[in-house]
This record gives sequence, C-alpha cells and structure tokens, in this order.
Amino acid sequence: MPMPYVPASLPLENLDYKRLIGLVGEANTKLAEYNGLLQSMVNPAILLSPLTNQESVLSSKIEGTQATIDEVLQHDAGQKFADEKERDIQEIINYRSAIMQSYKELVDRPLSLNFIKMLHTILMDSVRGKDKNPGQFRKEQNWIGLPGCTMDTATFVPPSPFTLMDHLENWISYINLNEVDPLIQVAIIHAQFEIIHPFLDGNGRIGRLLIPLFLFYKKRISEPMFYLSEYLEKNRAQYYCELQGITSRSAWNDWIAFFLNAICEQSTMNIEKTKKIMSIYEELRYKIPELTKSQYSQNLLDMLFEKPVFNISNLILKYNIPKSTAPRLVKAILDAGIIEELKPAAGRVSATYWFPRLLTTVR
Repeated sequence: MPMPYVPASLPLENLDYKRLIGLVGEANTKLAEYNGLLQSMVNPAILLSPLTNQESVLSSKIEGTQATIDEVLQHDAGQKFADEKERDIQEIINYRSAIMQSYKELVDRPLSLNFIKMLHTILMDSVRGKDKNPGQFRKEQNWIGLPGCTMDTATFVPPSPFTLMDHLENWISYINLNEVDPLIQVAIIHAQFEIIHPFLDGNGRIGRLLIPLFLFYKKRISEPMFYLSEYLEKNRAQYYCELQGITSRSAWNDWIAFFLNAICEQSTMNIEKTKKIMSIYEELRYKIPELTKSQYSQNLLDMLFEKPVFNISNLILKYNIPKSTAPRLVKAILDAGIIEELKPAAGRVSATYWFPRLLTTVR
C-alpha cells in the first residue's frame, strides 16, 4: 500500500538558480508588460471580465466540467440546460464567484488559511462536492488516481491528515517570506498546495486561483487578474507530469522551469487579448454615444463587456437603464451590427443578444 507523501519543508534548498535565472528574467519582463496594460485601464474588472469568464471555464474544465463559455454566458442571460450541463455551469459560476470575492477580500486582509477556507466554501456551494466538508481542511486520508481506484491502486497519496496542519502552517508561512523571486515562489506555492491536497475536493481550482492572488499580494500585478489556466489546460498532460515529477523524484527545478515558461506564454496571450479588448472598448466608447444619444450609453457599453450575452431585462435590472429606454438602445446597436440576435423572442420570453466580436477575441 502506498504511504502518504511527506512534502519537502519550505523554503526549498538546492534550487538550480543558474538554470532558472534566464527564465525568471523573461517571465518577469513579460508579466511586467502585461501589468503595464492593467495599470493603463480605467476599469480593468469590466474590461477583463471576458478573461475572468474564460478562466472560470478553463480551470473547471481541467477538473472535468464540459460546459463552454458560450453556455455559461447564455445561462447568465436566463437560458436553462439539461441537469448535467446545469451542474457543470454551476461549478463554473461558483469558481467565478470565488474569483470575484477573493479580489474584494484581499484588499483588506492577508492571504491566510482562513482566507483559503472561505474561497473553498464559495467554490463548493450547492455543487458536486458539497457533501465533502466545504471550507474545512480534510480530517481523513484522500488519494489520487483513476476513477474508482482504491488507495492501494492510487497514483498518489497526499500527506496524512494527522500531519496536514503542520504542512499547511509551513506553506502559509512560506507565502509571507521574501523568496529570491516571487515568480519562483508562486511556482512552489502552487505545486506544494496541490501536493498537500488539503481539501477532499476542489484542490486544483483553489490552487490555480491562488496564482493571481499571490502575484497581487506581492505587488507584481496591480490587479489580481493574471490567469494561467488557458496554458495549463492546453498543456494538461505535461502539467500533471511535472507535478508528479516533484513527488516521484523531487524534480522541483523541472517544475519551476515549466511554470516560468507558462507565465511567459500566458503573458504573451494575455497581452494580445487585452490589447484587442482595449481597442474594441475604445472604439465603442465613442461610437455607442453617437448611435444612442443617451445618458445611459456608458452603462450599455460596460454591460457589453461584463455580460456579452444578455436580454433587455438584464439591462433594466442590473444596469439601471429605464424600461422605456432599454429597447431603443438595444435596437440602435443591433442595427449598427455591434450585437446580433442569438435567440429570438418567444411568447413572454424576450430575445437574447450577443456581442460576437468580443467573444471571438477571448476564445
């Protein structure tokens, strides 16, 4: 029977900084370029809402959900799906809620074990895993392997519940140390969290959510909006292989090199997408007021980025646009080709519209 794994104590010793230094420099340069775009935005939470939605979908997809970003946004606009799809979508919505709540909380409180448990409570609310002690660190042994495997046939057995808190206390203390470089540190923090596997479910998603939170905490990004799941999902096999390399042969240098390369590649993708989003927003910032001649043009513009699949009720209820004004505004941008009708009205159900140019940009 495999024995529970005993993680290395942090900080690590004998890292090959000579091997990693070039990657560290490149990753920091790319991340700084992305952060420059973040700092130039008037309201990054609105403009980067499409990237937040994409992160929620892709991080959940790594764990097995099948819903697409289009389906999540259609659900936001009121569309119903079959039960299995609804369950997948709810998991993604919970992840998105955890992201948004973490931003608010991290302004006034440090990264702590209680903070992590709070995020886990949100993640597991009313979804698969809700019966696995949401918001509580495990008090029983877990293991990782093929569906239905036993501990005897598991590919990995995380630390014993009897030593779990010792490892978590070491891990949270390391978060508050000043490592040689925060990007090396965040690579270690993410991997060590996955190795400790402190919850009975949801560890992967919480671990990936910690990446932007830590970078924001260490002031490497001005907003906690650097999402890595796109790269990790595309390279899922290598992602898991590199994590397994740590536990099978202590290959921390290989893992850190992989992670730094992920930051470089994801920064490049984020920069490209962010520039396109900013360009679209800047264009429409002038065009929509001209088309609508309305004091609510800014509300309408922000809504398109926060909720690129919507109906008129969304405009009225969430964006404070009067019931008498909303249809005229929608018709103006529909006639101009900015939005398209996704689903026509049927009986008392109003039409659903979408903003294809934006969604195409983030896919």
